[in-house]
Amino acid sequence: MNRFFVLLLLSSSAAFAAETVNPLGNSPEVVESGRQLYNETCTVCHGVDGDAGDRAPAMGAARRYAHNTEEEIQQVVLRGIPGTQMPSMGLSEEQSWRITAFIRSLRAVAADFPPEGDVARGEEIFWGKGECGRCHRINGRGGLLGQDLSAVGESMRLSALRSALTEAKPHPPLGFRPATVTTKDGRTISGVLKNEHNFSIQLLGDDDRLHLLTSDEIASLERGEKSIMPTDYDQRLSADEFRDLVAFLSRLSKSK
Repeated sequence: MNRFFVLLLLSSSAAFAAETVNPLGNSPEVVESGRQLYNETCTVCHGVDGDAGDRAPAMGAARRYAHNTEEEIQQVVLRGIPGTQMPSMGLSEEQSWRITAFIRSLRAVAADFPPEGDVARGEEIFWGKGECGRCHRINGRGGLLGQDLSAVGESMRLSALRSALTEAKPHPPLGFRPATVTTKDGRTISGVLKNEHNFSIQLLGDDDRLHLLTSDEIASLERGEKSIMPTDYDQRLSADEFRDLVAFLSRLSKSK
């Protein structure tokens, strides 16, 4: 191997090994204390709980950030950014690490910072009272009308996960628009539209079967304007039940 590339590989490995991680860890307690410190010291410019403020951006928005690692974020929190409007707030090392844990929790997927809760009870609610398994599938078990949630904890942020359970979206996601078809031979099939073309449709029915229908077979097609996904789980479940359901979903991951 070329000597230059050997040296480059060794220097890169050393730099990676030397990367500083949060000495306080990222437990829910550390994240919560960081949130409180953030709201006390950073909301002069940034918004409360990491939202966008009048003079500074949101800390967990879907955007690219110049400082992403724990060490980079901690240094900005501790020292500010010279030549910009981001000042040093006179925090201690420990306080800066706590705020770093909070900021990282806003940007990470749910599985990286899973919330507290009774995970076993959350799983029972998923398959039982919550009736989530009627439409959603986990590791081959459950319905097909909704998205496969086998790895939802590593694909969604915790805030987005909670939002999906509590906030109605203006339009159904692509591939999950509800529809009812009446065929010319008298059948009625309800489900979600997976694909639609000028001359045919693919409808995943309530029977978990994929129905392929041409326009010649269709007497009528009614498209729904709202998603079939319930968004009132914070109301249909108790506060503890909702917490446990989110705790269960946030830990669903293929890589952990």
